[in-house]
Amino acid sequence: MDDPERNAEVVRRAYQAFNEADIETLSQTFDKSAAWHTPGKSPIAGDAIGRDAVFEQFGRYVGDTNGTFKADLKEVLWTSSGRVVGIHHNSAERNGKRLDTGCCIVFELKDGRIVDGREHFFDLHNWDEFWS
Repeated sequence: MDDPERNAEVVRRAYQAFNEADIETLSQTFDKSAAWHTPGKSPIAGDAIGRDAVFEQFGRYVGDTNGTFKADLKEVLWTSSGRVVGIHHNSAERNGKRLDTGCCIVFELKDGRIVDGREHFFDLHNWDEFWS
């Protein structure tokens, strides 16, 4: 079983790498088979399967907002089952709209790498409206 504190550190590194557009570090923290799940009804909702598809999703977050998208990490919690929860605040601007919502992501890790991420937004309506 993975070390829960080590898993939490992997998630912290992934958040920092995302916000710094550090693809090398993201590639080290995400497994090749990783999956990403974004809820809602917007064009950006759905499942991305495989690290390349996950990184394409991340690219949309940043590219579609002209680089204004940020995930400001507030807290990292972990369980002995290998799950880590990252609690953060999303902000961005796009087409005259502002994204301003809290989020948590439930990460699953295996062998020190992220294999699954599920986003949960505190204001899914704000998220959907922003991307629509």
